Amino acid sequence: MDPLVEIWQLALLAVAGVAAGFLNVMAGGGSLLTVPIMLFMGVPGPVANGTNRIAILAQNITAATTFFRRGYSEFRLSLSLAACAIPGAVVGALLGTELEGVWFSRTVAVIMLGVMVIMAFDNGKQEHVSSPPTRKQLWWGHVLMVGVGFYGGFIQLGVGFIIMPVLHRVMGFDLVRTNMHKVFIVASYTAVALVVFASRVEMLWLLGAVLALGNSIGGWIATRAQISKGQGLIRKVLNVVLVIFIIKLIFFP
Repeated sequence: MDPLVEIWQLALLAVAGVAAGFLNVMAGGGSLLTVPIMLFMGVPGPVANGTNRIAILAQNITAATTFFRRGYSEFRLSLSLAACAIPGAVVGALLGTELEGVWFSRTVAVIMLGVMVIMAFDNGKQEHVSSPPTRKQLWWGHVLMVGVGFYGGFIQLGVGFIIMPVLHRVMGFDLVRTNMHKVFIVASYTAVALVVFASRVEMLWLLGAVLALGNSIGGWIATRAQISKGQGLIRKVLNVVLVIFIIKLIFFP
């Protein structure tokens, strides 16, 4: 990639970052906007995969801080879940630095097919849960979080569609608290994955900084919106995003 990035490219990334940050915090899949744009700009797969983590980290720190300031925090549980995700993220990031070319695109396609299957079985009946998770739910949630961390460290794209069923369906959190834990966990393992990528591939820090600004703004908007609007808004956005990705995957691969 030419080191002289044009202004329109930075502007495009900033706008895409706002949309991606909103989607990532609200539901998931925002990286399916930003990573393809970087690929279109000529950024190699592993570099785009790593540079995207800069924005993901900034976005989730912003969202977690906003949740905390609005009175939503369960740091002890968030920390224990994040601690389980981090080892998986390290292994996943090491593999992710080697994924490039056609295999990067094929992996994204397979991942989205898996997302479609997962979401098809989420019938949405569990809307309001006030009781804390049982010991069995906590155990399964922590075990599955290792896999979530591996996936997030490996490629990150659509990780919201993976972590949300674990927190919402397995652990029984309502959707607002699901996202509260999600942003903390993703921020934690992304910090580690970012170090791995930075040590093994070329990082485009300028592009990452522009994306980070956009993602942070989008994440801040999404956090405030879901706290005030509740689960109904989250589920609507989730369903719309899923439909768009399904159409893209089937008709515009």
